[in-house]
Amino acid sequence: MISCQRLFLPLCLLASCTTPQTPPTLAEIASGQVEVVDLGYALNEQNPYWPGEGSSPFHFEILATLEADGVYSGAFSTPEHLGTHLDAPNHFAAGQPSVDQIRLEDLIAPLVVVDIQEACRANPDYRLSREDLESWEEQHGPIPSGSVVFGLTGWGQYWDDYDRYKNQDASGQLHFPGFSEEAALFLVEEREVKGIGIDTLSVDYGLSTDFSVHHIVNGDAAYHIENAANLDKVPLSGAWVMIAPVKIEKGSGGPARVWVVFR
Repeated sequence: MISCQRLFLPLCLLASCTTPQTPPTLAEIASGQVEVVDLGYALNEQNPYWPGEGSSPFHFEILATLEADGVYSGAFSTPEHLGTHLDAPNHFAAGQPSVDQIRLEDLIAPLVVVDIQEACRANPDYRLSREDLESWEEQHGPIPSGSVVFGLTGWGQYWDDYDRYKNQDASGQLHFPGFSEEAALFLVEEREVKGIGIDTLSVDYGLSTDFSVHHIVNGDAAYHIENAANLDKVPLSGAWVMIAPVKIEKGSGGPARVWVVFR
């Protein structure tokens, strides 16, 4: 059971405010009195997917229709790591929790968004740095312990163009932004975050061959959110993120509904 007390912890400051924001209550969220933003894309057969061996697109087929059968239903198949999804800690680290073992408390957290769009426009291989995090803290205060930190790269503008989104060159190498090793180590060791997220195919940048950020974060029992949507529509601080991944027994992750609430 999620402790109500956790939902009423003081929030970080919004970028434009000098006083702490009052956290939204569950009643305010349910009644539409506060802002709610969906960070997820709808699953469909046009979704970008990891272009690696064994991966495949999302597939949906209709099994019955109202006209013919009196009921509408369908079936779908998908890799765990497609669309807006969660990487469980066991994805890259042995002995860590699978997606069904992540505590519900850890799927609700203060939200931090680090805007690196300008750097990514200049360099598609950019990696969010420790300096970017320190610059964020200079404006907003220390990154809260137990938060989820997202990198806003602006890559979501390419979501509907798979070739541009994966940005694969003639030699097969991918070019999109991610987190740096230094940033990942800082977040899990010094800020004790619950997870990190990004609006690209991976928290590791496209040219990565060792997926070091995956190893660092998963090795600390933290998770990732990849292919996040609408990060440009939420505050850089002062909001809460809620994450609801598909609960696959022993799964290494799964598609997730992710949403943000704030005043």
